[in-house]
Amino acid sequence: MSDAALFSLDGEDVPFEPGETILQAARRAGRYIPHLCWHPDFAPHGSCRICTVKAGGRMVAACTVKAAPGLEVESDTEELNAQRKTLLQMLFIEGNHFCPSCEKSGNCLLQATAYEMGMEGPHFEEFYPARPLDASHPDILLDFDRCILCELCVRASREVDGKNIFAIAGHGIRTHLVVNSESGMLRDTDMAATDRAASICPVGVILPKRRGFVIPIGQRRYDEGTAADADRQEAS
Repeated sequence: MSDAALFSLDGEDVPFEPGETILQAARRAGRYIPHLCWHPDFAPHGSCRICTVKAGGRMVAACTVKAAPGLEVESDTEELNAQRKTLLQMLFIEGNHFCPSCEKSGNCLLQATAYEMGMEGPHFEEFYPARPLDASHPDILLDFDRCILCELCVRASREVDGKNIFAIAGHGIRTHLVVNSESGMLRDTDMAATDRAASICPVGVILPKRRGFVIPIGQRRYDEGTAADADRQEAS
């Protein structure tokens, strides 16, 4: 492969194809860049900023910036990992994340990424926001406590299911996920348990009813490996 099809990631050459982002090329090469809101089935969103890297001396989102010949990218550095750790801590304190009792523990990308970044505590004061639980739907439970505003459910419902079930409302610290129905309840929508939006949540907001703990704790995706391991396996 010619030099024109390579960029540097933490001092190592990474090949890329035309149009690929830094994150896409890195994953294809088996190189892990932490991320939360990115998903291979959807256009990059760039909202979580966990994938921030230093490219050509500038801080950019690896999921949105295209790879370029000779581009020098830094990702696994003390500075960037400290920033990621702080962002993760903020996500934890802005919601109500009780990992030991959560159905998604061991299958949660937020939890796994926090472990990957060496996060051992929230550091900041907890907000404990008042967020509702919506158990109105016969097959799906919504626990808004756990939302990290990745908007994957919003995009999946709109772009794949063609239903526009979810939306983001509010501003700043009051930004939150809502259900697009007159009552604001999931029961008053046409969402089905088979919808793509029902299975795409990386945390524990959208859960199927009557299936809790089907996979025992200790045998779940991130119980058997790290977030980096799972990401490499998925990309291979």
